Amino acid sequence: MPDVAPLIDPFARPITYLRVSVTDRCDFRCTYCMAEHMQFLPKAELLTLEELERLCGAFVDLGVRKLRVTGGEPLVRRNIMSFFRAMSARLGRGLDELTLTTNGSQLARLAPELADCGVRRVNVSLDTLDPDKFAAVTRWGRLPQVLDGIAAARAAGLRIKINAVALKGFNDNELFRLVDWCAAEGHDLTFIEVMPMGDMGEEARLDQYWPLRDLRARLEERLTLVPLAERTGGPARYVRVEETGARIGFITPLTHNFCESCNRVRVTCTGELFMCLGQEDRADLRAPLRASADDAPLRETIVAAIARKPKGHDFDYSRGVAGQMSRHMSHTGG
Repeated sequence: MPDVAPLIDPFARPITYLRVSVTDRCDFRCTYCMAEHMQFLPKAELLTLEELERLCGAFVDLGVRKLRVTGGEPLVRRNIMSFFRAMSARLGRGLDELTLTTNGSQLARLAPELADCGVRRVNVSLDTLDPDKFAAVTRWGRLPQVLDGIAAARAAGLRIKINAVALKGFNDNELFRLVDWCAAEGHDLTFIEVMPMGDMGEEARLDQYWPLRDLRARLEERLTLVPLAERTGGPARYVRVEETGARIGFITPLTHNFCESCNRVRVTCTGELFMCLGQEDRADLRAPLRASADDAPLRETIVAAIARKPKGHDFDYSRGVAGQMSRHMSHTGG
């Protein structure tokens, strides 16, 4: 393949980070992510694992250095480890990092194999340490299964980052319990503002919204938070807790958006490329994938789409409306 210029968007931001959804299916039904009785996509609409491998390879050829595999729940896809094995062959050959975001339900079974594929860290979504509340927010999940998965991942040598969506009236009274548990276990912790996506009701979403500036102010009543300059390639801003040495991140798409440094794009399990999580513009990558065995048309489509990447998103709760995206978070892959 001839040399290809790296992906640069209209605002001179290099695109080096791809989040790819490998399935819209999940074994949980988290209330802020999907409806309880989801209508999942027909199998023919999903990219095959071979197509996903080609697609991700094209992005690596174009300068992507970090690949995060998402879902739905990525580890429930049949034969998903064949995809991880294929992408692991790219590590050190253009790709610097292969990782995933998971609900943790399958980690007890797959963590050792993920480690063998070169995965060095995983993000685990965990909003509460209360078994009853966990069952309520995930609808179908069991907390002990997830905690066992986290322990298995740690035993396999994976670093773990806990992602907790900040939900007023749900986990606001567990703030210090989550922080203390992660510090004791050696896990990084990132809090995320709830995002206005899906059809779960705007009024309920506004009621759930807990600005992270308020969460951080509560932490600072008891803890000393030292800002860190380091970034991990994603949108989080980090602090170190002076009392414990633990690291806490804050992802704030609403109170302080991170668009100016956005280096990432997302591909859905059907091959739609979203240049921005908070905008509806997209590009169809499935058509060029299936139209030709030659990847040149696919790369051309990607380059043309990046040329349309917007400066930022429109999420804004301050207007009293959610600025809502109609698609579920599970469709875009987080």
